[in-house]
Amino acid sequence: MTFVEDSPEGAIVLGREPVVQTYELSKTYLTGFWLNQKIESLKNCTLTVYKGETFGLLGQNGAGKTTLLKTLLGIVRPTSGRATILGEPLGDRTVKQRIGYLPENAYYYDNLTGWEFLQMTAGLFEIPESVQKERIPLLLDMVGLAQSAAKKKQLRQYSKGMMQRIGMAQALINDPELVFLDEPMSGLDPMGRYQIREIILSLKEQGKTIFFNSHVLSDVEMICDRIAILAQGELICIGSLDELLGTADLYYVKGKGGNSEVLKKWIPDLDFEENSWKGHLQGELQDFVASINAMQAQIISLNLARPSLEDFFMQQLRQRGFVASS
Repeated sequence: MTFVEDSPEGAIVLGREPVVQTYELSKTYLTGFWLNQKIESLKNCTLTVYKGETFGLLGQNGAGKTTLLKTLLGIVRPTSGRATILGEPLGDRTVKQRIGYLPENAYYYDNLTGWEFLQMTAGLFEIPESVQKERIPLLLDMVGLAQSAAKKKQLRQYSKGMMQRIGMAQALINDPELVFLDEPMSGLDPMGRYQIREIILSLKEQGKTIFFNSHVLSDVEMICDRIAILAQGELICIGSLDELLGTADLYYVKGKGGNSEVLKKWIPDLDFEENSWKGHLQGELQDFVASINAMQAQIISLNLARPSLEDFFMQQLRQRGFVASS
């Protein structure tokens, strides 16, 4: 199991403030006609999310991502284990004022306009009308729905992408400290996905904590500080991208010519044979290229050595038999 620095107790040692903590959290559903069959949707899940970080939970459909999210939000009760949100146990009502939530498949009052829907949501948080008048236009502009036609349309006339955008706006209506997003890029075109990524990055700049589920790995790779992989309810991997994939500036280089002794200073694992060589580069790339030019050697190929998040994700699943090897 690939775990990098993660336990509820570890947060104190690291000196970082934990915002979400779970310890052996499990959820079992009873199914079948006689309710005599058990499905373990979540198995002994232990993780910590720290203040100000963007945390991505990855997994296949049915892996248990939404179950974990709903358990943390108090929508689903855990079968066993414990968890805290913003320092309070699950179900604490005072916490709900401090969090935002975008569900994967949201159902809103479709007779309301976008503006009316945000007004209603703001009312649930008892946000003063004077604050609403300032905040709602800002949120509509942030999610790309500021046009008068969009904000005056009833939600039943919204496309799936527009529904996702208004859902993001309602998740931020109370200026939350912690934001839970369940598949936030679902149903969006490339421009919409870009806008949601920019919103998440702006929330991070404001010091907010973002916990989101996704299977769009390219988006996760761009914006997350740390990730976890969930497979069949089991947390199999957790850590930062550099910890799991390797540093972003590690290169594997191939070339020919030059002096092997000089090359070893740059490539400790140098494989030099018949004037051709290869290995992993250590040091500044520009200085290495200058040294190659000085030796009148030649670089044939230069590639990032670390795998993509998609390759790593599939590798982790294959190693544990969750998907068949190709």
